Amino acid sequence: MREGTGGHVNMSFIAMIVAVATIGGFMFGYDSGVINGTQEGLESAFNVGALGTGVLVGALLIGCAVGAFSAGRLADRIGRRNVMMLAAVMFLVSALAAGAAGSAEIFILARFIGGLGVGAASVISPVYISEVTPAAIRGRLSTVQQIMIITGLTGAFVANWALAQSAGGSTAEFWLGYSAWRWMLWLQVIPAAIYFLALLGIPESPRYLVLKDRQADAERVLTRLFGAAEARRKVAEIRDSLAADHHKPKFSDLIDKNTGRVRPILWTGIGLAVFQQLVGINVVFYYGAVLWQSVGFSEADALLINIVSGAVSIAACIATVFLIDKIGRKPLLTIGSIGMAATLAVLTVCFSTASLVNGSLQLSNDVGTIALLAANLYVIFFNLSWGPVMWVMLGEMFPNQIRGSGLAVSGLAQWAANFAIVLSFPWMAENIGLPITYGFYAASALVSFFFVRKMVHETRGRELEDMQG
Repeated sequence: MREGTGGHVNMSFIAMIVAVATIGGFMFGYDSGVINGTQEGLESAFNVGALGTGVLVGALLIGCAVGAFSAGRLADRIGRRNVMMLAAVMFLVSALAAGAAGSAEIFILARFIGGLGVGAASVISPVYISEVTPAAIRGRLSTVQQIMIITGLTGAFVANWALAQSAGGSTAEFWLGYSAWRWMLWLQVIPAAIYFLALLGIPESPRYLVLKDRQADAERVLTRLFGAAEARRKVAEIRDSLAADHHKPKFSDLIDKNTGRVRPILWTGIGLAVFQQLVGINVVFYYGAVLWQSVGFSEADALLINIVSGAVSIAACIATVFLIDKIGRKPLLTIGSIGMAATLAVLTVCFSTASLVNGSLQLSNDVGTIALLAANLYVIFFNLSWGPVMWVMLGEMFPNQIRGSGLAVSGLAQWAANFAIVLSFPWMAENIGLPITYGFYAASALVSFFFVRKMVHETRGRELEDMQG
């Protein structure tokens, strides 16, 4: 709804819709984070080394790339809600199969299926939220997605820690004779089922309904959201935004017909997606337990550190909720880039002082404390900026006609970069060392500052129909 227009905004209905849609974010986080703490079990069960562990962890991310690429266009065909329901089914199948896997191949397939769900949820949930919320508060409501992602990650960390503590270790036998790490994966069934059932109670996106010439249905949804008068105006506005070039969305729409070149807005989307991963955030999320054990912490301590990092992340995202619609998206991104570059540089220096003791990397107590503080400050800066803001911008920055296609390509780029970082980290840490590895992440954060200054345009308070490509 435009600033200053009349109409009643049904905030309770909007809040309910956002709450349900962001369960997809919770599943995104839980499915991504549950692997953190199961590595010892995977290595023992499937007899794999560092590269093999990278493949087992990275299998999810290949599925994520495929799911993200497919979901944007699929959502234009069958609807935003139906894609989210399909993702919920994939979460269920993946959780059951991964926990029961008797071979590395079955585990990889199960995690690939889960990745399809994560990739779909990662791009469709923020789009759906942006398409049903008022422009004035769209940023803060879309940021709830990132809070739920971190909540899911933290939930996985807490569950993994509790199961490992109860069983006496992640590889120890737990209920019904199965190892604790298998139960860590099976627990995902509960939130996945809740997600599927809750989706049955929310409406389809009105912008999708107009795209499919279901204007009466769109007006009914918008009436519940904003009142009858605003609904009629909004349907007309959405229809007009599509009328200038009204045809079924297709990938060729991403090419500017006047210049024959890729639209600049797509390069911006790809850049935002890739830089979010090049700063190395998922090394903390996926390999947190292994990383902190390598610098002298026990498995139990390392899992507790993950929980602390998750709690700190949630606090940072809550701060973003209050800031994003006040100071804007671009300022938050630039602040995050500077903060991450500085804290990653500190980590680089800390790891350069480490020594090898019995084949394991060790830090002195003082340096280890500094590294731990720097890592948590890094997490704060990421979740105050690039964590939530990248997803907010991808959900709102593309014009209606190319939103699905733009998301497909940007989502593919995001998850491809994610996969590359996660797969490469074990090898890089082992062969070229943590200082150079973290130096690369620090340099990427610095470059991202200049990228934002040049390529990113502010979207705060703008209607989706006003976005230019």
